[in-house]
Amino acid sequence: MLTINAIPAFEDNYIWALTIEGGELAAVVDPGDADPVIEYLDKHGLKLGAILITHHHGDHTGGIRELLHHYGELPVYGPAGERIPALTHALKEDDTVTLEDLHASFRVIDAPGHTRGHILYHGEGLLFCGDTLFAGGCGRLFEGTPEQMYNSLSKIEALPDSTLVYCAHEYTEANLGFAEIAEPDNQALHQRIAETRRLRAQGEATVPSLLALEKATNPFLRSHQPELIEAAEGFAGHSLNSPAEVFATVRHWKDSLD
Repeated sequence: MLTINAIPAFEDNYIWALTIEGGELAAVVDPGDADPVIEYLDKHGLKLGAILITHHHGDHTGGIRELLHHYGELPVYGPAGERIPALTHALKEDDTVTLEDLHASFRVIDAPGHTRGHILYHGEGLLFCGDTLFAGGCGRLFEGTPEQMYNSLSKIEALPDSTLVYCAHEYTEANLGFAEIAEPDNQALHQRIAETRRLRAQGEATVPSLLALEKATNPFLRSHQPELIEAAEGFAGHSLNSPAEVFATVRHWKDSLD
């Protein structure tokens, strides 16, 4: 059975390690730093078998070359539309990544917005979404347009509610602070904020999250909800004609507070 563990890196990054019980190899997602990966694998008697990359930012790719130097040649999967160090498998929408040693397979989803070529990996009931969707939030639009990001998030929203969402940063508490501003009467959100505060007070991660919970509490997946539409129109000072416009307004609203 596939097991996912977080390898903390930098101040708030998560590098995801994929393993199976009794296996000798691991795959990692978005290794921005090699040292914590090597330390984790050594501690558990594992070797690195594959690297999966969601986008080109250095805090997701910075450890690739050192890991290859340490472990030797191995597959590096990543977006076809971006320059990734030592990339061996350039991926696009509906490509499949099969990790035979882990008995796991993932479908690739194109998700431009945070960057132009950002991709997601979905399979085994899991979603590795990099910086597209966060627990309680979404990534900034550094390269893509609001419409692109809205469409990317809509692809995530269409996945099963039971999907476990593995994003790449521990931003949840701050994200939910904005969500409460946008939807102050959302009772599911109030419960999530309380649970998030409890987890963080104990030094525990808030990731992964359940996609059903994101749909109920994450404003960036709720652009069709009347309460959020009303709040976004209040911020904008005029009516909004589509969910994509609502999303763009909410994203601008959060950016104005950061």
